[in-house]
Amino acid sequence: MPINLTKGQKVDLTKGNPNLKNIMVGLGWDVNTFDSGADFDLDAAAFMVGANGKCPTEKDFIFYGNLEHSSGSVLHMGDNLTGVGDGDDEQIQIDLTKIPENIERVVFTVTIYEAQERRQNFGQVSNSFIHIVDEATGVDLLQYDLGEDFSIETAVVVGELYRRNGEWKFNAIGSGFQGGLAALCGHYGIEVA
Repeated sequence: MPINLTKGQKVDLTKGNPNLKNIMVGLGWDVNTFDSGADFDLDAAAFMVGANGKCPTEKDFIFYGNLEHSSGSVLHMGDNLTGVGDGDDEQIQIDLTKIPENIERVVFTVTIYEAQERRQNFGQVSNSFIHIVDEATGVDLLQYDLGEDFSIETAVVVGELYRRNGEWKFNAIGSGFQGGLAALCGHYGIEVA
């Protein structure tokens, strides 16, 4: 039975589970019955940030255009263009033992592709969630349902893995951003062309 988190709640992942190594982070969502004339293409991403809260290099930003970190620690399983169907819409695999020492947090985000052009925002999205599965056992460790407290936002910081005293923890964040992926990239120190 996974732990169901609320916004702002933090939970230990490795302290009570010292053998935890490979996890799968699943993100999912549904689109409300609203027709903007275009499909909703939501994109999950992972920003691998250091002590200063920024990505050390552009290669520490894992998304549909850069699916795997050079360390092999973070692997994006690919872009889902519609989000149709039940379960995870996008998945990111993490090997906790391979995350480089200079990375303190792995931040998970979801953005709406071409939100401005398509006149779309997170007020039109429902049933958004993140969950973490222990890949060795298939056990769901935690789930965080984001709720419906978004309106005009085009990007959401869902949650983050963070390292504290050699242990990995998860923080349920659920905060919205305007300005989509470009705003998130700026926030985490990635230059956008």
